[in-house]
Amino acid sequence: MKTEELIAQIKKKNSFLCVGLDTDLEKIPQHLLEEEDPIFSFNKAIIDATQEYCVAYKPNIAFYEAHGLKGWKSLEKTITYLNANYPEQFTIADAKRGDIGNTSTRYAKAFFEELAFDSITIAPYMGRDSVEPFLEFADKHTILLALTSNKGAFDFQTKMIDSTALYKEVLTVSKSYKNAENLMYVVGATKAEYLKEIREIIPNSFLLVPGVGAQGGNLQDVCKYGMNSTVGLLVNSSRGIIYASATEDFANEAAFKAKEIQMQMKEELEKLH
Repeated sequence: MKTEELIAQIKKKNSFLCVGLDTDLEKIPQHLLEEEDPIFSFNKAIIDATQEYCVAYKPNIAFYEAHGLKGWKSLEKTITYLNANYPEQFTIADAKRGDIGNTSTRYAKAFFEELAFDSITIAPYMGRDSVEPFLEFADKHTILLALTSNKGAFDFQTKMIDSTALYKEVLTVSKSYKNAENLMYVVGATKAEYLKEIREIIPNSFLLVPGVGAQGGNLQDVCKYGMNSTVGLLVNSSRGIIYASATEDFANEAAFKAKEIQMQMKEELEKLH
């Protein structure tokens, strides 16, 4: 998907919501466990119920890998269903891959070609030659982990190197990568106060912002410091939407939560005009 197409969807839907499909068999409604593929059945119901309120979906690959071949099949069915029925949705493989050379190329082929995701999250620790193979794919996006929402982010990401925080060095250096226009970045909502300085380094890039909702991030602060002229944000909510209810009415409850966030986003978007 081209960036312009994503921006058009944001404007059309008055939303920059990304729904995280962190599908856990221990948390989904128990009646679905009787289905042939409970994970896909859950995902399909969530997607159908929330698609009008969001512009992106982000399956966390670990929740599928944990079930071996069955999990991969559920993931394949999920992305195939999205691409066939809601091709306007931006899809993110939250895989956090990161390796060098041919290995990165194979990861890219797996998620961009075989599974046909629009984007993938990448850990940048191994540097340029672990990232650039992903950037070679036209109309695909590589989302670098920059400043994450977990407590352990302070172990390394904010450490100073010659008076510059490591996450800022990641942002600055990555701009020199070949096809850097295909880069996006993960910045946690719980680090909203950092967004102003981040925007000084990457004013035009899209930011994937997890941590709103269950992790305590504040949408208004994220928008205040992180929004640019084309919005430039994809704000993710996972647990707060998909596990809004464990009853047979779970999909409608998820839709209600998604719409609630979308309405807040609409208010923020109106401030741009």
